[in-house]
Amino acid sequence: LRERGYDVHASDIAPRPAPSQCSEEVPWHSLDVTDLDAVDALFTQIRPHRVYHLAAILSARGEEIPQRTYEVNQSGTYNVLETCRRLEVSRVIFTSTIAVFGPGLPETVGDEVPLAPTTMYGVTKVAGELLGDYYRRRFGVDFRAVRFPGLISASLPGGGTSDYALFMYVDGVRTGRYEAFCRADTRIPLMYMPDGIRALVELSEAPQSALRRSTYNIAAFSPTAEEIAQSVGTALPDADISFAPDAHRQSILDSWPCALDDSNAREDWGWTPRYSLSQMTEDLVPKIRALIEQNPDAFDRD
Repeated sequence: LRERGYDVHASDIAPRPAPSQCSEEVPWHSLDVTDLDAVDALFTQIRPHRVYHLAAILSARGEEIPQRTYEVNQSGTYNVLETCRRLEVSRVIFTSTIAVFGPGLPETVGDEVPLAPTTMYGVTKVAGELLGDYYRRRFGVDFRAVRFPGLISASLPGGGTSDYALFMYVDGVRTGRYEAFCRADTRIPLMYMPDGIRALVELSEAPQSALRRSTYNIAAFSPTAEEIAQSVGTALPDADISFAPDAHRQSILDSWPCALDDSNAREDWGWTPRYSLSQMTEDLVPKIRALIEQNPDAFDRD
């Protein structure tokens, strides 16, 4: 966003990340999204023209603390939308998820497939989509959302059920072995983080007249867990990846789509992914290795 000439402000309840993740030139604001007065005060101070609402507790972590997940994901989204309505913020970009879907899905899932989530994370993201669409129709807030596949990046994940994919790479580099908590034939849509970030920016910059809906599926690749392991093996031939399914997390994975139909995003705002599974592997492994060399505890999840 800064490279595109935007004046960017960042906020989180957590401390400012390391300079490698957040430039010192970006103003950082401590903010609890569940505190409506705090959200209102910060937005009043900054007067943003565009808001990227990313704050959420993810699926696996969300099932451990469902009440807190509701508070962050549902009340937090309301607080952002209500403040944007009051201050006439021109555009809100929201991150939804494949977790909005539920069991009994077709092989490829389009935008209009009924939503029947099995997790609190999914429930709150469905509600966030509907609430944003309500604010668009009722108050004219320009609300736009993407339904992300599982996202993979060279950073510690935040407690999602798709984390098995990243940890094949991380533990393949760190220890040379990883036991995944899913079956080898598990298949869900995945995406490399650079594509995910670009999707948010490109959707935010699309002309409003081109958008026929407020929420869009976006897709990149949909490998089985075994195919991910094989891809890891091309870069880390000595890595030993095995599978020991965890019943609870496997049930969540089984309720998600195998593949997404993102034809609406492609047609309306020109979405197309740049990274395949093999291209991600080629780019990701050196980044993880460099991070671990700099900080051996970079991916510590104990």
